[in-house]
Amino acid sequence: MNNLGYTNNLFILAFDHISTFHEAGFKDISSLKQIIYEAFKRSLSVVENGAILIDEQYGDAILKDAKENGYTIVLRLEKSGQEDFVFEYGEDFAAHIEKYNPDFAKVVLKIKNGLSVLTKNNLKKLSDYCHVNGYKFLLEILAEGQLELILKTISELQNSGIEVDVWKVEGMQNESSYEKIVSEAKKDGRENVSIVILGRGENRALVEKWLKTGSKISGVIGFAVGRTIFWESLLEFTNGNISREQAVEQISENYKYFYEIFNS
Repeated sequence: MNNLGYTNNLFILAFDHISTFHEAGFKDISSLKQIIYEAFKRSLSVVENGAILIDEQYGDAILKDAKENGYTIVLRLEKSGQEDFVFEYGEDFAAHIEKYNPDFAKVVLKIKNGLSVLTKNNLKKLSDYCHVNGYKFLLEILAEGQLELILKTISELQNSGIEVDVWKVEGMQNESSYEKIVSEAKKDGRENVSIVILGRGENRALVEKWLKTGSKISGVIGFAVGRTIFWESLLEFTNGNISREQAVEQISENYKYFYEIFNS
């Protein structure tokens, strides 16, 4: 518990999506992710405490370059399209973490009918591994914005010995909801555990509202936004409406925009 949590600001450009890119019919996904990564790097003249959330499948070169440059890395570990949480690379998950030595290991949970034994067992395995080996654990909860379900899930995981350093949660409409989530996350000596707000591909105005509201609450340290920042630009690029350079610039400006919204 002494080393649990993360208290620095954290502004994550999230582009670990796999199924979403496949469903859109995108070709050469690794090259498209390079566009987003270039936008991230271009933004760092403005953005402090920036980070990337990326997958190994299409982000190998990005992960290696980011490590060489000392950027903060969040590595996706879940297998796409599963009801339960299972590791992308099964029992070899530790070797894949050590391959890139990220700052954070990340998993997403889609909560519908509670948490299965398999999900809990895998989360416990990852939580224990991270804390023994010096990695931070970032866990995303998708519960369709249901506050009580989010609170229940956090409590259930904590009671199962699954310790999360940073919770990635859906945007809330009011400060009180964020305060309740922060309080649950920090209870029983977890005072350094923090929250980041996800974008969930929502429209710019709604994500802006979520960030403005959450930024007022102590314990909310930043965001993890992806599609709201890059999706339209990638569509325009792949449709031939804008150049690669224009796509990089647009994505960079969007990322900086949300950074400035949170810090305004």
